[in-house]
Amino acid sequence: MNFVGIDLHKKSISLCVVDPARTVLRRKTLSCADPKAIHEFFASLGEFQAVVEATSSYEWLWQLIEPLADRLVLAHPYKLRVIAESTKKSDKLDAQVLAEFLALDMIPQAYRPTPRQRAHRRLVRHRLFVLDEQKAVRCRIRAILSEFNADIPKLFTQRGLQLLQEIPLDPQARFVVDRLTAQWRSLEEEVHTIEEELQTFAEQAPTAEAEARAVLKSIPRVGPVTINVVLSELGDIRRFRSAKQVCAYAGLVPGYRESGGKRKDLGITKQGSPRLRWALIETAWRMVLHVPRWRAVFERLAEQRGKKRAITAVARRLLCVMTAMLKTGQAYRLAA
Repeated sequence: MNFVGIDLHKKSISLCVVDPARTVLRRKTLSCADPKAIHEFFASLGEFQAVVEATSSYEWLWQLIEPLADRLVLAHPYKLRVIAESTKKSDKLDAQVLAEFLALDMIPQAYRPTPRQRAHRRLVRHRLFVLDEQKAVRCRIRAILSEFNADIPKLFTQRGLQLLQEIPLDPQARFVVDRLTAQWRSLEEEVHTIEEELQTFAEQAPTAEAEARAVLKSIPRVGPVTINVVLSELGDIRRFRSAKQVCAYAGLVPGYRESGGKRKDLGITKQGSPRLRWALIETAWRMVLHVPRWRAVFERLAEQRGKKRAITAVARRLLCVMTAMLKTGQAYRLAA
């Protein structure tokens, strides 16, 4: 049995093949633009296992070599610290370390989403990307108006956009503001189009996903945006052994530094999915404003830790509740 470490890059892949004794048998660098050569290389290996890191572009390679491999492993890049912290780092060494870890069966594995989960994640992330673009355009318009002391509240409402046309600006500023306003309107239409596509996508959900959507929808102040972000970012909830692991994935667990028997608590790690963390924080704010039970929790924590830490704690608690609901299939109960 051969063990192949694959260091994948945008334009090339570095390969290292070792035997069970971790003796290097072959090294090879191939172009990503030549999938035929890549296929031929792996086909020539006979029986083999291979490992590739979970980068943003591994899927095409996975589908190419999966039919040939006895076993294909997706490695968790953050847990392979021996590579990241190596003082002698190169593509060849990275591929060799991956191959050796695979031969020792010591690869920390990453989760590979299903095709539907990848499609869902792609739609949700595109919506957030467009919203970020829209926010940048709004900020640019306000910055220009501020130069003329003409920024107005509620600018991006029907009335506000009417007033925008009446503000006296020099010809060049008016030209830029009009172009930016047209861009903002285009992005607004794009958001609506994406939301319609997400609605169609939700209507086509298989039974398990439809049940998960219904469970999350039963939580007060949790709407389609939060549901889509949570489901697309978490994927299969069964892959997490505990709610603590889910919170760590969202970057909502506190870090710490320990030395000489003394421990110092730090802020949240902010590792994992920033989109999931954002959605939970936003939902937590809505819940503490409109749901008495959650407001009481927030106020109690705010007195002890301050509002910023309190809302983070509420978001973490909300995620724990969501995790339990998704695993049991039970709807939200306010008295619980």
